[in-house]
Amino acid sequence: MSEMLDPLSDRACRMTHAYRTGIELRETLRDGVCLQVAVSRVTLYTEHLEDGYPDWHPAPDSFGGMLRLFIYREITGDSYRTLETYQELAEPFGLDHIPDESVLSRTWWNRFDDGVREYVSVAAHFVVKEVHDYGPEVPPVRPIEEVIDSNSESADDDEQDESGGAEFSDEQIRRTTRLARDHGFDGFDSGRAQNASYEDTQFFELQTFMGMVGCGTAQGAARFQFRRGEEYGPHGDTHLRAIKQFEPEALIEGFEQASDRLLSAIASEASFRRPVTAAIDITTIPYYGDIEEMPMVSGMQGEGAQAFKFATLSIVGENIPLVLAVEPIRESSAWDRNPPNQVHRVVRRLVTRAKEHVPVETVLCDREFDSKNVYQTLSNLGVNYLIPTRINSTEREAIETMEANGQAVAVESASVYVESGSHSMQFLYVPSTNGEGTTVFATNLRLGPEEAESFCRRYSRRWQIENGYKSIKNDFLAKTSSKDYRVRMFYFVFAVLLYNIWRLTDFLLKAGVDGEMDYAPVLTAGECVEIVVSALIPPD
Repeated sequence: MSEMLDPLSDRACRMTHAYRTGIELRETLRDGVCLQVAVSRVTLYTEHLEDGYPDWHPAPDSFGGMLRLFIYREITGDSYRTLETYQELAEPFGLDHIPDESVLSRTWWNRFDDGVREYVSVAAHFVVKEVHDYGPEVPPVRPIEEVIDSNSESADDDEQDESGGAEFSDEQIRRTTRLARDHGFDGFDSGRAQNASYEDTQFFELQTFMGMVGCGTAQGAARFQFRRGEEYGPHGDTHLRAIKQFEPEALIEGFEQASDRLLSAIASEASFRRPVTAAIDITTIPYYGDIEEMPMVSGMQGEGAQAFKFATLSIVGENIPLVLAVEPIRESSAWDRNPPNQVHRVVRRLVTRAKEHVPVETVLCDREFDSKNVYQTLSNLGVNYLIPTRINSTEREAIETMEANGQAVAVESASVYVESGSHSMQFLYVPSTNGEGTTVFATNLRLGPEEAESFCRRYSRRWQIENGYKSIKNDFLAKTSSKDYRVRMFYFVFAVLLYNIWRLTDFLLKAGVDGEMDYAPVLTAGECVEIVVSALIPPD
């Protein structure tokens, strides 16, 4: 869908300047000048560009130099890790040196605002398309498929079928999937040496392939190398060694950065509703091996059942169902010396991290989180909560009194007093959704009996989490029998990331057409699998 711009607006001026920069680069390249020299000479129009770092900021890199560097990167498609090795670009671009990966990432996402990123992308992508369409051949230029303008859609792309669903071209879906994938991978850094044989992105590509075709490390690496070439990707044992260099804290931090970037892609979409309703749950990955010296393995119901446990916080309701935070669960079991799990601390970490990305209004938890410490933690964090409680003798007596009085709904006021604070709350007695008996919920909202039942229906939104877990495990989680917890955690966190990429792709596709946004995906997980794998592996 085309967008009409006010010709006097700042954005219109930026777009004009971006094309002027791109046209000048194109003409210089046609004169036989190499890309590096062409970028170093091109005119930059900065009147409508704002440097996100103030004059007193300690960053030593010039704004103009970083603009040239990122225009070069957008033309070549080089990763931050590769770009860091091109120190010969520093002097012609007006920099003292080429910064490391972390500085490059912060520059793109923090120093550059949306307007600067758009200026860089429009200028660079114009050059890429012109070079591929009209020449001359410039070897460093990235494939044109990576920069096809997502706004150049035909009228047919926006037509809807008789069932009311949107029809999307294969190219639309591929473009959008690449966008989501590019937003997701940059946050992770193994901290490996700069002269390592493989870039981190090559390990991420292999992990993506393994998760999406449902195989283990050795088989996945062999199949990946067979299709991409023996020299392209790492062997299975090399892949596992690299994964083990991701410490759990660094992995969680990388996931947070990826979440922030994925959300930045939809920040301007009015259909993304804020504040959000979030749901916290715990999922398990079964473990069947020896449990000796396995402190991260927890016991399960059932004789001899063990599993790795992970807690997640997800957006639910009418929004895109992204997973915003992941937290490993470490419990006390008969075979280890772990202290008892204090679930309220897990809740605090999950909600605190989620609130860095979006405003959280209400948190839904299951009965595993039914404790006064959890109630108080959520109250201290300034969010509403709705949690089903266990039915004990006190609740049974209240339910019997309701039945005797012919009441279907009741509200009981109470207070929580724990070491971390106190607050007023209520227990809501409402009919069970399965039509049998009464369910009791705890909440810190003030509600009357006439509001209680409708409010508790919001809890049904948690079913989206179960669907999400099913998709994460069945569609995106690579297989492994490793006892190393670093491997297990990397596999799970990366599967969640791939799930988020699928959900973001689906959201962006639906946001591009008119109509009400709903939960049901227009792009299935299986279709997303096929598209991402096809992007990783070229056709025969």
